[in-house]
Amino acid sequence: MVVMRKIIVLSFISLDGVMQAPGGPDEDTSSGFTHGGWTVPYFDEFLGEVMTEQMGRPFDLLLGRKTFEIFAAYWPDHPEEGAGLNRATKYVVSNTLSTHPWDKSVFLGGDVVEQIRQLKQQAGPDIQVHGSGELIQTLLKHDLVDELWLKIFPVTLGAGRRLFEQGTIPAAFTLVEVKSSPLGVIAAAYRRAGEVKTGSF
Repeated sequence: MVVMRKIIVLSFISLDGVMQAPGGPDEDTSSGFTHGGWTVPYFDEFLGEVMTEQMGRPFDLLLGRKTFEIFAAYWPDHPEEGAGLNRATKYVVSNTLSTHPWDKSVFLGGDVVEQIRQLKQQAGPDIQVHGSGELIQTLLKHDLVDELWLKIFPVTLGAGRRLFEQGTIPAAFTLVEVKSSPLGVIAAAYRRAGEVKTGSF
């Protein structure tokens, strides 16, 4: 029996589902977004421990081009802090980028959905997706997400790129872990669990 690799989406989201530019004012100002860095006031020891645990296990990365370029501009120069990221194979979905000096970077173009399906069937660690808002829409549309590891922050932002945009297929998930920080951030892990069930009262 072949055990497929899981694709796990790790996202910081607001209460109204926005995931755009969580880490800084200049991270992503597209469409006039002005609230970049909205997670920073909530980043405490609790969140640090959650991220350390989730990224302390073996993993590869699947990234969109923009997120890859943000990561590549920082993590290769911080080998101790980003050991897992530097060690991981980076699969990058891009129609414009095909090479990069960051070690273990592999570029996917053309029929990326089929290539990602093939990646899931190959031997190796699970595949984490960070940032990469446009790529996540493709993954959700084609039912390629196995788990969602969400950090839900107690803010509403009103506008910005959302985790679940148009095109997300109906899908059921099971809550497998949840905990909250002293500042009100909920860390919740969900696993894909078949079709949406309906009923009536």
